[in-house]
Amino acid sequence: MSEATVSDEQLRLFVERVERLEEEKKGISDDIRDTFNEMKSQGYDPKIVKKLLKLRKMAPHDRAEIEAVLSVYCDAVGLQLDLPLALAA
Repeated sequence: MSEATVSDEQLRLFVERVERLEEEKKGISDDIRDTFNEMKSQGYDPKIVKKLLKLRKMAPHDRAEIEAVLSVYCDAVGLQLDLPLALAA
């Protein structure tokens, strides 16, 4: 095979792989959307759950740092938040 033919074949395989992955991604996105819809139907607030997921991804020291800075900012504008869940707002 010539070098161009090998390169063409390699490119075609890459494109096909990306197409398969995009289809899988769409399926996973649909599953996530369905799960949020199910949560909502059970009375949970999807916006808060998304914040919760974001907080769970953070390292504990990062959450503590954000909470401390948020507390300083709230104090500066006269807003009192006593709950750590204030981060979810």
